[in-house]
Amino acid sequence: MDRNPSDFESDRKWCPTCETYVPYLMSYESSYCVECGGEVRLFSRADWETFSETMQARRPKSRRAGRDQKRRGTA
Repeated sequence: MDRNPSDFESDRKWCPTCETYVPYLMSYESSYCVECGGEVRLFSRADWETFSETMQARRPKSRRAGRDQKRRGTA
């Protein structure tokens, strides 16, 4: 898959030191902020919580819980 150079140039990760999304350099184990050199992560804490809540809401509800309750006669 070919990447458009502008995609790479616009890619950002969260730098907790700079407290903003920044361009980064990536190694095999980590990614580092080009501004301060600190380790970066994909999302800020607030954005991670929002993302996680959105993904949880999209997950199908477990049908097993209802089946287990019927077996025990508690449904």
